[in-house]
Amino acid sequence: MLFANAGGGEFAALGDITWQHYADTFNTNVGGTLFTVQTVLPLLNRGASIIVTSSNIDVKGAASFSVYAASKAALRSFTRSWAAELVGREIRVNSIAPGPIETPGLSGLAPDPAAAEQLLKGLASGVPMNRLGRPSEIADVVAFLASDASSFMTGAEIYVDGGASQV
Repeated sequence: MLFANAGGGEFAALGDITWQHYADTFNTNVGGTLFTVQTVLPLLNRGASIIVTSSNIDVKGAASFSVYAASKAALRSFTRSWAAELVGREIRVNSIAPGPIETPGLSGLAPDPAAAEQLLKGLASGVPMNRLGRPSEIADVVAFLASDASSFMTGAEIYVDGGASQV
C-alpha cells in the first residue's frame, strides 16, 4: 500500500498569484505525489493499493485558493488515469477528498492565533455536520482503501468532508 499524502498551499487572490506561489503549490502537491508514486511503483506487488489525497475543493470554487484547488483537481485526474494504467498489474488507485480537518496545517493558514480561531470556526460553519473533521477519520478511510474490503474499487474518490461537497 502507498498513501501519497502531499499537501500544502497558501491563500492568494487571482491578482496576487505569482509564479513562485504557483510553482511551490504544484511542485509540492502534484509533483510530490507524482514522483512519490513513480518511485514506489516498482516495489508494489499485484493487489497493491495506491491512495492519493486530493481535497473536496477539487470540485468546488474557493476564493483566493484557486491554485491549491487546481493542484488537487490534478490529483483527482491522476487517480483516474493511473487506475486505468495500472489495472493490468491489479494495482488499485483511489483518492480521498478531505474537507477541513483539524490539523496544524489548516490553522497555519492564518497569520495569528486569533485569525486561526476565526478561520476554523468559519470553515466548520460551512460543513453540514457543523464541525471540522478529525485526522483519525481520514486514517479510517485510508485503512479501508488499503484493505481487501475495497478490492473492487479503483479510480474512485471518497469525500470525507462532513457532507460539505454533497449537501
